[in-house]
Amino acid sequence: MRVAQRLEVWKMGTINYLDALKLQEKLVSHRKSHKISDTLLSLQHSPTYTLGKRRTDHNLLVPMSELKKIGAELHYTQRGGDITFHGPHQAILYPIISLHEIGLGAPKYVEKLELTMIELASLYGVKACAGQKGETGVWVGERKIGAIGVRISNGITSHGFAFNIDPDLNYFKHIVPCGIAEKEVTSLKRETGIVLPAEEVIHEQLISCFARLFGYSSITWKENSSICLIMKTLNCNPDMQNYILKKNE
Repeated sequence: MRVAQRLEVWKMGTINYLDALKLQEKLVSHRKSHKISDTLLSLQHSPTYTLGKRRTDHNLLVPMSELKKIGAELHYTQRGGDITFHGPHQAILYPIISLHEIGLGAPKYVEKLELTMIELASLYGVKACAGQKGETGVWVGERKIGAIGVRISNGITSHGFAFNIDPDLNYFKHIVPCGIAEKEVTSLKRETGIVLPAEEVIHEQLISCFARLFGYSSITWKENSSICLIMKTLNCNPDMQNYILKKNE
């Protein structure tokens, strides 16, 4: 594997799922044409269920009409994987990177995403591991702590993974998480029972694990106004630029 050199990390805070999806599409296009370097989006979403391209609606256990009552949205995507939940107090990373340039195939890429979450859990004394055959994501015993759902287009990745820091686990009761029945979902808070550091610290630890495992020798951090300047350069939606500026005022 060739060593990847530079990774640009965008610290986005809490972002609407559809806005993040549109941003990823724009970044993938620019990564394909070499207008940007490998980029990693670090963020959270408001309560959102997403379905992958297999459209396994049967794994949503409540009528769509009930979603508003529980304060959640539902969106369909072109990523792999089954239904999952994104919400506050998760650490979500969306890598927009060129697998060709770092010499990785899809299986090895997913394996390294798993190892990223496993390494983070180990920092807090939690022994996590990759799932058995047919069980995607990262597990602590029979309990799932991290979900993976990726898309790869012409060697460029999008979507990514979500690690449960301390989300409201009741949201997972309304789905069959990742299509795997009769298995629990857990969190770092539940597994440790300790007072965790600020979530921003855990996000940065997860990013550091990612960068080390993927061989990035340099990380450039972008946030607030610098992100908006980049988006303007890339001709991203002005409404999205204004949204990011306002939420960080």
